[in-house]
Amino acid sequence: MDDRTMRAVLFDRFGGPEVLYVGRVPRPEPAPGEALVRVRAFSVNGGELAARSGRLRLFTGQRFPQRVGLDFTGEVAALGAGATGVAVGDRVWGVVGRTAFGSAAEYVTVRAGRLGRVPDGLDLVAAAALPVATTAVTALRDKARLRPGERLLVRGAAGGVGNAAVQLGRAYGAEVTALARAANLNFVRTLGAHHAIDHRSVPPGELGLFDVVLDTAGTDLRAFRRLLAPGGRMVTIAFDLARPAASLGYIAASAVHGRGRVRFFSGDPGRALLDELAARVAEGVLRPAVDRCFPLEETAAAHRALEAGGVRGKYVVRVD
Repeated sequence: MDDRTMRAVLFDRFGGPEVLYVGRVPRPEPAPGEALVRVRAFSVNGGELAARSGRLRLFTGQRFPQRVGLDFTGEVAALGAGATGVAVGDRVWGVVGRTAFGSAAEYVTVRAGRLGRVPDGLDLVAAAALPVATTAVTALRDKARLRPGERLLVRGAAGGVGNAAVQLGRAYGAEVTALARAANLNFVRTLGAHHAIDHRSVPPGELGLFDVVLDTAGTDLRAFRRLLAPGGRMVTIAFDLARPAASLGYIAASAVHGRGRVRFFSGDPGRALLDELAARVAEGVLRPAVDRCFPLEETAAAHRALEAGGVRGKYVVRVD
């Protein structure tokens, strides 16, 4: 096989998981300051589903073929001129960029400063469930400034960011309430949740008050904002894709109207944040949660599974 090309997951039109296929594209070369990473695994994220379906076409454009894959683990295969902080052969993890995709492939290039070293002893396939956990670190530590003894509500607690937030919230000393499907309540308890509640059986208004609310869904923000105690903070990592203008408008208006600003951000980790993640893993307070692992050729099945709901942690795709 021509070593100037590689396998990658592509799609030629917007649509459901069935539009995904494995094709061949040129193998990238690292530019100055970049590293070429041999990808071993990546996880499936909600933003990719939205991009593939066309709901993010204002950001992704309409030129095809397009790519999927946001995060990754692997080994550094080559370095561009001036790239520092990592060496060829290092086991690394990272995210290609806030609005970029393309890690669903045999190789990916990324700025060297966006790579962190995977902790020793952590399998690279399992480790692919964790780069998204940097979003939980930023949300709780930096945006909400969660303090020991505070009451934390995690919405979507069984998902990729949510399961990490439950683990980190417990490690930060908070009293953690996890919202999840009934079938996943035992799972979030094993992560460290003090209270696990079926989000379908208990309406938001009956949940009580919280010092910090972390939302991973982006819908019904008004209802969950009402749960903030005096001095409470709400952080969301999503907005309502069915009503994007109204949803983002509400988030913006929350800074000046009503009780408690809704802080919105999109994760974009660099080396410092990835190293913080590695430290939490080394301490034993954060562990990867892999629901199921798929081969590269079944990436469409992984997308389909995530769309069906009910994931416990992350769906990971293995690149052999």
